[in-house]
Order: sequence, then C-alpha cells, then structure tokens
Amino acid sequence: MKDTLRIAGVYVGTIIGAGFASGQEILQFYTGYGWWGILGTLVTVILYPLLGYYLVVLGKRLNALSHKSVIYHLCGKYLGFVIDLLLAFFLFGVGVIMVAGSGSLFEQQFGLKPAVGYAIMAVLVIVALLLSLQRLLDVISIITPFAFVLVIILAIYATMTADTTGVDIDAIARTQEQLASPNWLLSAALHVSFNVAITVSIMAIVGATEKNYQAAKRGAVLGGIILGIIALVINLAMYFNIHDLVGTDMPVLLIATQISPVIGLAMAVILLAMIFNTAVPSLYTFTARFFTVDTQRFRVAAVVVGIVAFSLGFIGFTDLVNTIYPLLGYVGFVIFAGMAVNLFRTKRAESTNDVKVFH
Repeated sequence: MKDTLRIAGVYVGTIIGAGFASGQEILQFYTGYGWWGILGTLVTVILYPLLGYYLVVLGKRLNALSHKSVIYHLCGKYLGFVIDLLLAFFLFGVGVIMVAGSGSLFEQQFGLKPAVGYAIMAVLVIVALLLSLQRLLDVISIITPFAFVLVIILAIYATMTADTTGVDIDAIARTQEQLASPNWLLSAALHVSFNVAITVSIMAIVGATEKNYQAAKRGAVLGGIILGIIALVINLAMYFNIHDLVGTDMPVLLIATQISPVIGLAMAVILLAMIFNTAVPSLYTFTARFFTVDTQRFRVAAVVVGIVAFSLGFIGFTDLVNTIYPLLGYVGFVIFAGMAVNLFRTKRAESTNDVKVFH
C-alpha cells in the first residue's frame, strides 16, 4: 500500500502545480461552461486513471528511461521527432506560465507590480538551473501533499458556505470570456491531455524502474482518480462562488484570503513554492534538450532562458494559460492517438499469437 500511495503522489504532484493549484486552469477549462463543466470534471475521473495506467504499462514494456523512447515508439521516427521538439518547447511554455503566475500572485496578494513577481521567480529559476538545487526541489516537493489537502479543504468549505441567494451562478459562470475551447467535452479532454503530456516521461520511467510493478499500476489509477476528484471539488467551489471570482487571475488564492488573511498568506507561500517546483523542472528539461548539462553553454543558455521567460511573463498569466495549455493539449491528442493505435496493434498481435498456438 505504501508503494501505491507513493506512485499516486508522484502522478498527482507532477500535475497539480501546473494544472490545478491556481484555479485559473479549472476556471477556463471547466467552470466557464456552467453545469456542463461539472460533467466535464467527472469525465476526467475516468481519463486520468486510464492514461496513467497505460503509460506505466507502456514504460514497463519499452523499458523506458526517457520520454523519447515512448514518443518515438508511439509516433514513429519522423512524427516522433516533431512531437519531441514540440513537447520541449511547450515545457518552456509551462515555465513561462509559472513565471507569469508568480507575477499575478504578487499583484493579487501583496499589491505589488507583476514585474516584481516575474523578476523574483526568474532569478530563482536561473539560480536553481545554474546550481542544480535538486535538494531544494526535493524539500519543496514535500509541500505538495499539504497543498493538496489545503486546496481540497478550502474548496469544500467554499462550496458549503457559498451564498448564492438571488444569484444566477450558471449565467455568471458562462460570462467567462476566456475558455479553453468552444465545447465543454473537448475542454475537459484538453485539460487531461496537456497535463498527462507533461507526465509522459515520469510515468513511463516509473513503469520501467519501479520494482513493485503492481503497485505502480495501482498508484497510477489511484493518482488519476485523485486528480479527477481535485478537478471536481475545485470546480464546484469556483462555480458556487463565481460571482466573486470573475476576472481574478488566481481564484483559489482569493477564496483562501476571503476565508482568512492568514490562510490566504499560507496559500500564497504554498503556491509560490509549487510554481517554483514546476518552473524549474520545465525550464531545466527544455534547456537540457538542446545543451549538455553542466557545461558552460548550458549555463549561458540557462540565463538566457530565464531572461526570456521573464520577458514573456508580461503577456499575462491568464492569457498564457488560455493559449499554451490548449495547444499543448492538442499535441497530447497526437500522443494519445499513438497510444490507441499501439494498444490495437498489441492486442491484435497477441490474438494472432494465440491463434498460432491453438493451431
């Protein structure tokens, strides 16, 4: 059971910082569709476990030690090369979103100009890339379970105490201008797709290297179910409080602050840690894709990447989420199509072998 929970934690921890914690992602991918968005979150309770499970199985089958072997196996030599590059650049995009998110956090919570947040996060990321502060990342990753628990508690409390008297919350929810797609079901699929695309490497490696293979599979399923529940609970909280959240960059932070300034401050610190914990691996992976780690060229590139991320942060957190995440979701669709074809071929090969054995 311990191994199962650990793997579930890896799955949840990898995704929650980029795809859930601020609430802006849930707002654009679910809440803006009204009641249909709630149905969309229920769909994710099915998709996350299935895709996580399959990645673990595929990782075991391929003995995957990086995302490359998985991508090239699923997409072929030429398309695989394109998808590999796209994933690298979208990881850079995720890093930029995190930098932009820090600016929104500093503005919303502390009343400072967003540029202050951009600069602080960019400098911290550059330092981490130059010094390989893995120990610091490991320490911050310990915060993830606490963040998960705090977000869930806040969301449940906000849902139960929401005052919707005389308010047409469904109509207000549908006034959300920035939506991930024109359709609630496509939006839910895109949210799952971009999040799982980020975890392809990690979950496949878990399948290849985890000694307790059965626990790895159970952990992927459990983690997927938890992710779906997180999406559902946060979406309900924002749906029933949408009249207070429209136009807010970080809805979860606003909910926390409305409950108590102290809780809001604690949530701000946790969010910053999670933003950092997502930004560093994303930008590190992107930089390492093109430059050898621990070389002078890598260090120079790390500084340039940090500066560019700072500059692009001025586009704005909400706009970046609305642009990059859906596009990454569509790239994820290509990977999932490859999964479906691979699964079909595998099953057909197994049935053919069974027929040969029978004869």
